[in-house]
Amino acid sequence: MVRTVFERELQRIQDELLVLGSMTEKAIAGAIDALLRRDVELARRVIEDDSRINHQRFAIEEQCIQVMATQQPLATDLRVIVAVLNIISDLERMADHAEGIGRICLLMVGEAYGQDFGHIPEMATKARGMLHDSLTAFIEHDVDAALAVCMRDDEVDALYDTVYAVTINQMIREPAAITPLTYHLWTAHNLERIADRATNIAERVVFLVTGRMDELNVSRY
Repeated sequence: MVRTVFERELQRIQDELLVLGSMTEKAIAGAIDALLRRDVELARRVIEDDSRINHQRFAIEEQCIQVMATQQPLATDLRVIVAVLNIISDLERMADHAEGIGRICLLMVGEAYGQDFGHIPEMATKARGMLHDSLTAFIEHDVDAALAVCMRDDEVDALYDTVYAVTINQMIREPAAITPLTYHLWTAHNLERIADRATNIAERVVFLVTGRMDELNVSRY
């Protein structure tokens, strides 16, 4: 009976994690959409919703602490709880990066330059895909899928390098556009960090299944 209660609580925690993941995916999608369409109202909603995401993260953390304190989990169960605690931290930070992009959108109001975002939409698509697939790997306890997510981080890094080089060259050619182009760099950096954190989640999936904590991606930034 005690074990049944514990398993139910553990499943509830994982379900709540997936809710947090969905909220985070929505925040990233909304932030990029707001930026590309110069949608100020959408950007403000992304910023306002960040507090809801924070609340969800802390609620899950409290549930994990409660379970550890009352249910005496086994070693394999502890791996699940430890993985969840780390994953929700990465999800909350991803949402912070999305909020940052929302704030960049507000800063760009009235800017005549900066309409062409180059590879930034592609970066966003890849980063969001990595997040989605890392959470799917978590649900399915799929190590191969998690490793595939880690490998894709190099693609986002390469796009970031391209955005950086192109943007710096454009700044040199068009000094009047330095401010909006700086916002491009900030956006690209936020997306690069989101991809890194998706890799962190994938690493936690490997830990959950195998018990090994290997650093599968080393951020350069």
